[in-house]
Amino acid sequence: MVPRVGMPSIATRTAVALAVIATLAGCGSSAGSDAPARGGFATNASTPSRPGSCPTTVLETLVRVAKRIYREGLASERTAVAVHAIRSSIPLREAVQRGDAQGTRSAAEALVANGHMTNLLITRGGRVLADVGARNAVAPLRGTLTGASGAPIGSFVTSVWADDGLTAETNGVTLGSIALRADGRSIAGSFALPPGKLPARGKLTEQGVEYRFSSFPVAIFPSGRLRVYLLRSVRSTTPLCGHTEQDTVVNTLSRVARLIYDGETGGRALTQVRRVQSDAALLSAVARRDPAGARRAVERLLNQHIVRLRVSAAGRLLSDVGGPFVLGPVRASLRLGGHTIGSLVLSIQDDEGYLRLTRRLVGLDVLMRMGSQLVKNSLGPAPGAVPTSGFYHYRGRAFRVFTFTAAAFPSGPLQIQVLIPIPYT
Repeated sequence: MVPRVGMPSIATRTAVALAVIATLAGCGSSAGSDAPARGGFATNASTPSRPGSCPTTVLETLVRVAKRIYREGLASERTAVAVHAIRSSIPLREAVQRGDAQGTRSAAEALVANGHMTNLLITRGGRVLADVGARNAVAPLRGTLTGASGAPIGSFVTSVWADDGLTAETNGVTLGSIALRADGRSIAGSFALPPGKLPARGKLTEQGVEYRFSSFPVAIFPSGRLRVYLLRSVRSTTPLCGHTEQDTVVNTLSRVARLIYDGETGGRALTQVRRVQSDAALLSAVARRDPAGARRAVERLLNQHIVRLRVSAAGRLLSDVGGPFVLGPVRASLRLGGHTIGSLVLSIQDDEGYLRLTRRLVGLDVLMRMGSQLVKNSLGPAPGAVPTSGFYHYRGRAFRVFTFTAAAFPSGPLQIQVLIPIPYT
């Protein structure tokens, strides 16, 4: 039996304006007629969607996003960090050169414990010296270990994606349900699909609820294959349906971009709030109204998923440490002995982090403005006048624009303009 795919209420804020485009080389433009584009979705924005095509368009758009998330485990900043940590570990290199299985295992466990990877398998001459990490992982990365002289001394297989991590990340960004399928069954506690062989894409109905699904193959650590299935109920796609297929794609990706922002003020941020609220050194400094002690405590709490932390007591600012352009502030009280002694404002993401996440995971460009000041720009120099919605061209590239108002730190509006490439591929 397939459980129903739950979905929170969606308030799609995309304002779609079909306008005329004149491409200006070297700068941005937002005037003109609908420019043709090749490949991807909906090359003609004035052609209405085919009857019943919306659920499939939403699903296939989200599958493209899911594939990008999986590829973060194959080639990204996080994989580069993991590989560098393995190749630069002197304890690992020395243990492998000696053929010391116990020493290799200790060095491998230390690397995994640092959080840069989920798994690490080390071999030398066909002999396994260490195999540590999560029970199940995907997206294996292979490489060669070299000694001090540069000669090969062994091999490694690593991963930065435990299967539950991939499932959680993809579920959160796509608001879908993920099933990892191997040998005709769902595995690793993922979404339970009916047993037996399933097509790569299709539809199914359970208890009167109709679903669409699509899938793609991935590699298992250390070897093997499985398929990732993404499901959405047809009903859950209705708020994303547009007049044209292109509108539906834009609505879907706009929602994803907003979800990435909302995630910075959700459960992960609340985890950090609780950590700060239970920090004895900080509570003691706030109770004493001690700015120096508060700053020391704040500096110690930073860089562990917190990018900025502001602490006040009795209307007085005691400490405010972190980056200059931070978004998604979360507020909470500080209590000691059953009494409120102060308050905090923290953020787990800065503007650069949101920009990079949106670009890597979804393939979208982002502009951020505080008032008239352009504070972040992933597009390029001289973007010109970018509309709040509708079409926009930049150096021969076509975009649709989605704009929403976020919160700057510690307060005030931050305008985020998300540029969706047309076609989206």
